[in-house]
Amino acid sequence: MFSGIIEEAAKVIALREDGGNLHITVKCSFADELKVDQSVSHNGVCLTVVGIGEDSTYTVTAIKETLERSNLGRLKSGDRINLERSMLMNGRLDGHIVQGHVDQTAVCTGVTEVDGSRYYSFRYDSDVEKARQGYVTVEKGSVCVNGVSLTVCNSRDNGFEVAIIPYTYECTNFGQITEGSVVNLEFDIIGKYISRMISLG
Repeated sequence: MFSGIIEEAAKVIALREDGGNLHITVKCSFADELKVDQSVSHNGVCLTVVGIGEDSTYTVTAIKETLERSNLGRLKSGDRINLERSMLMNGRLDGHIVQGHVDQTAVCTGVTEVDGSRYYSFRYDSDVEKARQGYVTVEKGSVCVNGVSLTVCNSRDNGFEVAIIPYTYECTNFGQITEGSVVNLEFDIIGKYISRMISLG
C-alpha cells in the first residue's frame, strides 16, 4: 500500500524485453536500502524488486498485463519515473490510500501555466459500466496520476484537471508530461467500494 507521495523521480537506466515481460532497471538514491522481494511503486504501479545492482541501481519486472494497462511499456532509457516505497503503517498518511494497482491510462490534453503553478487536463476512456465500478473522478476528490496523489478539479464524465505546484513539478516526472503524454490512473479505492455496494443494492 502507498500514499501517493513520491520519494524520487529517478532515471530509467535500462530496459530489457523477456518474452512478454519487461525488466526495468532504475538508478535512485535509496537503491542500496532496498531488498529483493520489496514492493516499490513505479509511476503508480506496484512492482517487486527482483535484483539489486551496482552504482545505486535495482531491477523490477513488469508482466504483459501490466504493460497493457499502464504506460510502463512506453518507457525509454533516460526517462524519469516516479518512485515510492510501500507505506509504513506507523506513519502519517499525507496523500491518500493508493494500492499501486493502475486502473487505466489517460492522455494529457493540455497544460496551462497560472501564476507559477500549472493545470494539467486529462482525458480517459469511460462508459456506464466503468462508472458503476467507481472508475470516475469527483470534484475535490482524490486521484493518483503516475503515482502522485492529487486533488481533482473540473471533474467531467471522461476527464478532469489537477493543479501542480512548482515543488511537485520539479520533484516528480510531471515536468516531462506534455499534451499527448500517456499517464497512469488509479481511481480512489473508497469510491470503488461505495460504487460496488450501491450496485449490489
